[in-house]
Amino acid sequence: MNGVVVIDKPSGPTSRDVVEEVRLALGVRKAGHTGTLDPLATGVLPVCLGEATKLVQFLALDNKEYLATLLLGVRTDTLDTEGIVLTQEEPCVTREQVEAAVNGLKGKRLQIPPRYSAVKVRGRALYEWTRRGIDVEASAREVEIYDIRIEEIRLPEVIFAVSCSKGVYIRSLCAEVGETLGCGGCLSALRRTRSGNFREEEAVGLAGLTGEEKRERLSAHLVPLVELLPGLAVIDADPPLVERLRNGYQPDGEVLTRYHIPFLVAGDVIKITTHGEHLVAVARMLCASDELASWGEKRQAVKILRVFNDGTRCQRP
Repeated sequence: MNGVVVIDKPSGPTSRDVVEEVRLALGVRKAGHTGTLDPLATGVLPVCLGEATKLVQFLALDNKEYLATLLLGVRTDTLDTEGIVLTQEEPCVTREQVEAAVNGLKGKRLQIPPRYSAVKVRGRALYEWTRRGIDVEASAREVEIYDIRIEEIRLPEVIFAVSCSKGVYIRSLCAEVGETLGCGGCLSALRRTRSGNFREEEAVGLAGLTGEEKRERLSAHLVPLVELLPGLAVIDADPPLVERLRNGYQPDGEVLTRYHIPFLVAGDVIKITTHGEHLVAVARMLCASDELASWGEKRQAVKILRVFNDGTRCQRP
C-alpha cells in the first residue's frame, strides 16, 4: 500500500505513536510522518505509507498553518503548559500592546529550537540532553512567518492564526510575545490546520474505531502517489523509459525530446509518471526544457532523485 493518509491527530499521543497506529492498522512495513506535532498539539499529520516514505523529504518542506492559544503571565521550562511552571504573574497589558507584540513576529527570523524538542544535536534529540541535565543548545535556524493574525483576546489568553515556513516552533513564538510584553507567556493549545496541500477538512480521526473500522477508513482516504506534489510539472513516460528508469537510467536530452515537456528551467523538480496513473520518479532538471534538443545524446538532462515501484493504482473516495 503506497500513498498518504492525513490524520487528525488528537492531543496526547506523540506523532510517532500515531504513525505506528496507522502502520499496524493497515499492516504496512514502512510508514513515516512529514513533520512532528508535539503531544499537546492536534490537527493535520500526513502519514506516508510504503513507497510514499521516499517523499517525506519533499513534503516536509511544505509551509504550515496553525491556530494557537497563548497563555500570558506564565513561563514554563518547555514553553507550553505541559512543563514545569517557572514564574507566574497577572499580565497587565493592553489590547494594543498585545497586537503590536504579535504582529511584530512577521517576517524572517532566526529561531533557536526549544530545549525540549526533537531536533538532533550530536546524534541525540535535544530533549534527551535536557532530561539528562546536560546544557546543549541547537544552532539558530532561519524561519519565516508569512502571516499572523489575532483571532481573539480574552486575557490571559490570546488566540492567533499563523502561516509559516517549515521548522517554526509556535511555542517559541508564544514565549517571545510574553517576553516582549514583560509578563512571560507559553503555549496552552495548538492545532495544525494545514501542512502543504493537506488541510484539516480532509484529515481523518481514529478515536473509538475498531481495528477493522480503522483499516476501512484509512484505505478509503488514501491519497495515491501520483496525486502527491501537485505543484510539480509532469512528464508522462512510456513503458520502455519507465523500465530503464527503474534500472538506474539517467535520461539524456535526446530521449526527453520525444515527450511533451512544459517550460522548465535548470533546477526545477519534476514528476515522471506513466499513463497518468502511477508515479515513476521525481527528478531535477539539469537544463532548461528549450535546451533539450541541443543538449544532445549521452549528455544527462535530468538527475533522478527518487524512483518508485508504484504498481497499484489507489482509488480516492
